[in-house]
Amino acid sequence: MQASELELPLERDVFSRTLIRELAGTLQDVVGLDDASGYISVVGVAVGEQIDRQYRSALAVDRLTRAQVTDVLIDLKQRIQGDFFVIEETEDRIVLGNRACPFGELVRDRPSLCMMTSNVFGHIAAQNLGYAAVDLERTIAEGHPDCRVTVYLRASDDLPLTARAYHGR
Repeated sequence: MQASELELPLERDVFSRTLIRELAGTLQDVVGLDDASGYISVVGVAVGEQIDRQYRSALAVDRLTRAQVTDVLIDLKQRIQGDFFVIEETEDRIVLGNRACPFGELVRDRPSLCMMTSNVFGHIAAQNLGYAAVDLERTIAEGHPDCRVTVYLRASDDLPLTARAYHGR
């Protein structure tokens, strides 16, 4: 039998997610969770800028409206095989749930990868609405069956200490 005839779960998506998982794990092991999260945050901001630019260009707008921000956050995760949905939406915040991580099961024990969600969501919301703080209240990476992410849209002394602030242009 030739190698090309074997049934192996090896293709570009699985390979890429495995590579990212191992990079995140190595960072977490070598520099610790906080610093690993910091490095991944830098990547998240760059990715957030690209995604924000793509959506604004496709929608032919200079800035997304409040409703468009929510729509974009949900849509971008759906496009990369996440399963985010709105739990609650008020003037001050957007509370999102998620039943499937884009990294799949490979996100388990890699909470630093959640900085991608925090930074992409935070960047898009802040760049278009002026301010955002993202709180990763519960994540699949930490062993929960789902995620709960709150995007706060107004600065306040009452924000959870775990919320990361983002400021717009």
